[in-house]
Amino acid sequence: MGKLKGFIEYQRADEKYVSVLERTRNYKEFTLKPSEKKLQDQGARCMDCGVPFCHSGCPLGNLIPDFNDAVYNNQWRKALNILHSTNNFPEFTGRLCPAPCEAACVLGIINPPVSIEMIEKYIVERGFKEGWIKPNIPKKRTGKKIAVVGSGPAGLAAAQQLNKAGHTVIVFERDNKIGGLLRYGIPDFKLEKSIIDRRIDLLKEEGIIFKTNTEVGKNFSIENLKKYDSVVLCSGATIKRNLPIKGSEFKGIEQAMDFLKLQNEVVDGIKKTEERLNAKGKNVIVIGGGDTGSDCIGTSNRQGAKSVTNFEIMPKPSSIRSDENPWPFWPFKLKTTTSHEEGIHREWSILTKEFIGDENGNVKSLKTVAVEWIDNKKGKAELREIEGSEKIWPCDMALLALGFTGHEKSLVNQIGLKTNDKGQLLTKNYQTSIKNIFSAGDMRRGQSLIVWAISEGREAAVEVDKFLMGSSKLETKEKGDLPLAR
Repeated sequence: MGKLKGFIEYQRADEKYVSVLERTRNYKEFTLKPSEKKLQDQGARCMDCGVPFCHSGCPLGNLIPDFNDAVYNNQWRKALNILHSTNNFPEFTGRLCPAPCEAACVLGIINPPVSIEMIEKYIVERGFKEGWIKPNIPKKRTGKKIAVVGSGPAGLAAAQQLNKAGHTVIVFERDNKIGGLLRYGIPDFKLEKSIIDRRIDLLKEEGIIFKTNTEVGKNFSIENLKKYDSVVLCSGATIKRNLPIKGSEFKGIEQAMDFLKLQNEVVDGIKKTEERLNAKGKNVIVIGGGDTGSDCIGTSNRQGAKSVTNFEIMPKPSSIRSDENPWPFWPFKLKTTTSHEEGIHREWSILTKEFIGDENGNVKSLKTVAVEWIDNKKGKAELREIEGSEKIWPCDMALLALGFTGHEKSLVNQIGLKTNDKGQLLTKNYQTSIKNIFSAGDMRRGQSLIVWAISEGREAAVEVDKFLMGSSKLETKEKGDLPLAR
């Protein structure tokens, strides 16, 4: 695949960015498109490695060497067809995926891996530009009606695949626009919402019906679900993790997703800025070191925060793989995002102990303590506070980016689905305890990646199709042989 000695001739290249000063003045995407020649050179770096670990590393099972080779040979339409055969929405994953495929790239043993995510993004963007991406309207309808609850990446993938099989698909979304996490959880500077809209327009042309402002179990009764031959629940893992410490009731302590959602709606022009969720002129502390925390950092800087500090309870990772974390497994190493590069003070191994407020109930500072992780000789590390390391930090706004504990229980309880002792849905091959009801995405597997959600939606669609028709011609992926990133 690629050029025989391309990995020797060409160095890895990544997208360039608009300057920090310029890009933080707005909420637009700020990547600069590489030349076609540079993209072909990157495709040329793909080695004829024999066993493509990138394929196993990808939750979707993308045929990466195949589309890299097509790009190298200037066969862009062929590359697009290969990419779309396994991935419904490469315009999303090409922007938002942490690229576990690159972590598993064979070239990565000795050199920086192939720029797979960048190539993926520009294959699909070339497809839209050239008009190659058209609605795939089924020639025949089966007469089966399917309700998909939730319009995030899992719900959209399930809907498109089931529609492709000829079923009539209705997607229910409780918010006023389609997209779920993609629309309301991801800032525009990472994913402009026109990118979602152009795909939704295609899905509508394909025959998928979308119903917004419709929350199943509230303004759409559970009884109404019985009208459908099958139901696919893709409502996500949306129960936010709190920080139950002294002072957590003070004003100015906010959930990250509330902060991000409002800003997305402000950029969209459907809501106005609220002082409560605006970082302008404030000392902002983001608690949580994941992607959501990073998105809060980028948003706070664009809103004009006085300072932005990021706390992470875990130790600072190494900048390179450790011996305990070898290729081709997912590398647990230091990640510096574009938001971090825009201005941030980062602290690792730090625990928030208390919020301190003023006489009006507003948070004004917080107390922390440094921690260390001690091997308890039972295979687990234990947290230990370091005596005398307490510190007070100025804080006018604290954003909790602590992840999610699982799905909302109301819908599951109303339907009467079985769960385990942790409250997680019991499923087998995506099928719940009620035979015609299936689940996919974060709702089924817990908080995870967008690429995993798309994979879940695709695989659930296969199982629904089998249930309704006895067999399925929908594409399914082979089981990989690597423990993949969640």
